[in-house]
Amino acid sequence: MILTVTLNTALDLTYGVPELVPHASHRVSDMSERPGGKGLNVARVLSALGHETVVTGFAGGSTGAVLRELLAARPADAPTPGTAPAPLTDALVTVAGNTRRTIAVVDRATGDTTQLNEPGPLVTADEWTALLGRYEELLAGADAVALCGSLPPGIHVGAYAELVRSARAAGVPVLLDTSGEPLRRGIAARPDLIKPNADELAQLTGSREPLRATRDARRRGAHGVIASLGPDGMLAVTPDGIWQAAPPARVPGNPTGAGDSAVAGLLSGLVEGLSWPDRLRRAVALSTATVLSPTAGDFDRAAYEELLPRVGIEEHAPAA
Repeated sequence: MILTVTLNTALDLTYGVPELVPHASHRVSDMSERPGGKGLNVARVLSALGHETVVTGFAGGSTGAVLRELLAARPADAPTPGTAPAPLTDALVTVAGNTRRTIAVVDRATGDTTQLNEPGPLVTADEWTALLGRYEELLAGADAVALCGSLPPGIHVGAYAELVRSARAAGVPVLLDTSGEPLRRGIAARPDLIKPNADELAQLTGSREPLRATRDARRRGAHGVIASLGPDGMLAVTPDGIWQAAPPARVPGNPTGAGDSAVAGLLSGLVEGLSWPDRLRRAVALSTATVLSPTAGDFDRAAYEELLPRVGIEEHAPAA
């Protein structure tokens, strides 16, 4: 079982408009809603890849109720050929506050997306204690854990560091995907992997040169650093070597959720014992197929299967 933690879950709303014009009224041409937040996005892709997945974090209020209803009613995704359908289990902790909404407005003329994210509910000390108890119980049956996304109001900035230490104490590989001070604190707890994008990496290290910044991030505590380079793919600096993976071509589309699909690729590859090049191929193919999907955060399965063997891998020489 793979465990994903989303402390700031969301109800994701995607609105399509023929053309997004500032200061104008718009008639929505298409709309979708689904359970969201980075860890829930990761879990949905893991389930589609055939991995049993459990989601925890916080959900509350009327928006949280809708999120959980959609999660329970989620249709079984067609798994990768040769795998069986995998369950996705709700182990979210109920809070008094109302779960946030995120709104993606997609300009169908250009493919560009405008994102609006609410801050999330205020989480109390007792609710945080309840989450810690649930997390410790779930770690006992986990093969790997992903800690994903922003912190809701009320949660201390060292929360992810605390969760990383618990996973390491339980002997469960842990991937951290967050930003800012929670990332800075979390990396000091020595997660197995972090997956910053270029902006998050620059904020952490002060450098925008990908290889230098990724090496610097690893020296700060992470065992492995997988940097998302947007349309240029991913750069991995690990104890076993350094690789860069890139899609065969740049693709137009909506990048929302692409990084979460990459996390699912990395985690699934880890628990399956794949080599680093194969993990990166899967992560980049899934990320690119998510950009190509018409719905934010989903991936185009046909595109994924077509892209997977075409992802390029380059090995870098280790530092002298």
